[in-house]
Amino acid sequence: MKHPNVSITLPDWVESTIDLESTYGSDEEKMRLAVELSRQNVLRDTGGPFGAAVFERGTGRVVGVGVNSVVRLNNCTLHGEMVAFMMAQARLGCFSLKSAGGHEYELATSCDPCAMCLGATLWSGVTRVICGATRDDAVRLGFDEGPVFPESHAYLKERGIEIVHGVLRAEAGAVLELYHARKGPIYNG
Repeated sequence: MKHPNVSITLPDWVESTIDLESTYGSDEEKMRLAVELSRQNVLRDTGGPFGAAVFERGTGRVVGVGVNSVVRLNNCTLHGEMVAFMMAQARLGCFSLKSAGGHEYELATSCDPCAMCLGATLWSGVTRVICGATRDDAVRLGFDEGPVFPESHAYLKERGIEIVHGVLRAEAGAVLELYHARKGPIYNG
């Protein structure tokens, strides 16, 4: 039997909806993009209620976006943040954003990262994370966010990664509620 290949793709609608040449100045603008990615993923039935984008710090240039693709691509690792890291690193031709041309990068994610995504954040090379909805917002719907503790965030801070919580929390939380109302699958609860 031949081993299967794995292909990570974004849903077709992303290409026509998200302009990779756009720039975003404020944390709120960056979060609006992450929230819109999550909302469109729910409305178009292409995945879970989580979206993320990686930006070049200073310029606000988008270098990669991701949406939750766990169910669509049958892969438990394809959370929005993970896909955004993969797409950014593929675009920049690097395995760590720390090695990408001397720039610093930041992640905007529609919800606090789960344990897996928080670990990947450390290794991704980003130096800042902007979060929308909270872990509690996701857990309330039945998602299992894994072992994330205050010490987890403190560890990232000690490693030079700034984390900003609660940016446009209500807007991001509304997408989680929309997913719940549409009876989207809770694939890790």
